[in-house]
Amino acid sequence: MSKRNKVLLGAGGAVLLVVLVMVSASAKREKGVEVRFEHVARRDLVAAVTASGKIQPKKKVDVSADITGRITRIAVHEGDYVQKGQFLLQIDPTIYEANLQRAQAAMSSAEAGLVQARANRDQSQRALGRTKELRESNPNLVSPEQLEQAQTAFEIAEANSTAATHNVEQSRAALQEARDQLAKSHLVAPMSGRVTRLAVEEGEVAVPGTFSRETGLLLTISDLSVMQTKVQVDETDVVRLHLADSVEVTIDAFPDTAFVGRVTKISNSAVLTAASSVGGQNDRAVDYEVEITLTNPPADVRPDLSATARIVTDTRKQTLAIPIIALTVRENTPVANEQQRGATASKAPAPNTDTKKKEAEGVFIVNNGVATFRPVKVGIAGEEYFEVIDGVREGDNIVAGPYQAIRDLKEGSRVRSSRQASDSAGRRPS
Repeated sequence: MSKRNKVLLGAGGAVLLVVLVMVSASAKREKGVEVRFEHVARRDLVAAVTASGKIQPKKKVDVSADITGRITRIAVHEGDYVQKGQFLLQIDPTIYEANLQRAQAAMSSAEAGLVQARANRDQSQRALGRTKELRESNPNLVSPEQLEQAQTAFEIAEANSTAATHNVEQSRAALQEARDQLAKSHLVAPMSGRVTRLAVEEGEVAVPGTFSRETGLLLTISDLSVMQTKVQVDETDVVRLHLADSVEVTIDAFPDTAFVGRVTKISNSAVLTAASSVGGQNDRAVDYEVEITLTNPPADVRPDLSATARIVTDTRKQTLAIPIIALTVRENTPVANEQQRGATASKAPAPNTDTKKKEAEGVFIVNNGVATFRPVKVGIAGEEYFEVIDGVREGDNIVAGPYQAIRDLKEGSRVRSSRQASDSAGRRPS
C-alpha cells in the first residue's frame, strides 16, 4: 500500500471515530439524565430539634463549709437517703466552744457594768434633786457652782449608763455570733434527698468557699423525684421552641427505653464559654440552655447521665410534602408585567429591576421526560420531607434524586428513571 493510501485510510478512520463519538453523545442526550422520580403526595410531618445534654435533678443543695476546721466525723455515705434535719458531719468545735465561753464571760461583765452604771446614774440623779431643793429653799445654802457640778455629775453618770447599755447589746451580738459559729460545726441535712456526692473524708480540713464554690463543697443532696434534662440548643433552633413542647428523651444508660418530657424553661441568655468569659468575644456557635422535665424518669436514674432530647416544635397532618433532597436553588426570572409588554418598540428600553434574575427555591417537575424548574414555598421540615405550601399540586411528578443529578440538572433537560436504566442494562439481547 502506498504512503498516500495509508494517509487517506488514517484520516478516514479519525473522521469515523469522531462521528461515532458524536452519535454516542447524541444518543446519550436523547436518553436523558438518570434520576429518581417521586409523586407529590400528602404525608404526616413532624418538625423537631435534637440536642444533647445531661440529666439533672430539679432540686439539689450543695452543702458547703461556712467555717474553717478539721472534719472529725462523717455520718453518711454517698448514695444514702437522708431526711431533712438529719446529722451529716461534724467539724472540730473546740475553738468555737472556747469562743462561746469567752463571749459569755464578756456578756456577764457587760451586764455587771450596766448595773453599776445605772446605780451611779440613780445616785447622781438623787444628789442633783437634793441640790435643787436646797437652792430653791435658800439660795444662800447652795452656790451656782455647786448646782452646776451636781448637774454635770448626773449627765456623766447618765452617759455612762447609756454606754454600758450599748456595751451589753454588743456583747449579746458577739455571744450570738459565737453560738452561730459553733452551730455551723454541726451540719444537718437542709432537705430530704439522696447524697449524690461526698467530696471530703474524715480528717480533711473544711474551708469556706469564698472565691470558688467547689473549694468549700462538702457534699451534695439531690431530690431525685423530679428529674430534668438540661440541653444546649443552637441559636438558629432555639427560636422555634416553646414552653410545654413535647420531648422524647433517650438516656445513654437506658438505650432500649425512650422517656417523655416537656420543655419547662428556655434560657434568655446564651451559655458562656471559657473563651467568651475571658476574652469578651466569642466567634463560635452560640447555644442556649433548655430545661426539660421528665414525666416518667427511671427509678435508678443518676445525675450527670448523658441524654439526647428530640423536641417536637410543630406537626402537620396529611399535608403536601416533597423530599428534602428534591429542593434546590436556581435563578428565577419573573414574567414581565402587562405595562412592560404593552410598551412600544420605538421607545428606548429602560432598565427594569422587576426582570432581574433572583435565586429561588424550587423543584424540577417532569412532563414527557423533560425537567422544568418550578419555584415552591415550603413550610416546616420533617426528617425526610418538606411541607410545601405553594408551587406544586398533589400527584405532580418531580425529580427526587440523586443529589448530584439535581445539582447539575438544567432547565429543559431530558430525564429518565434510574430504574428504567438499570432494567435496560440488565436485559440480555435475544
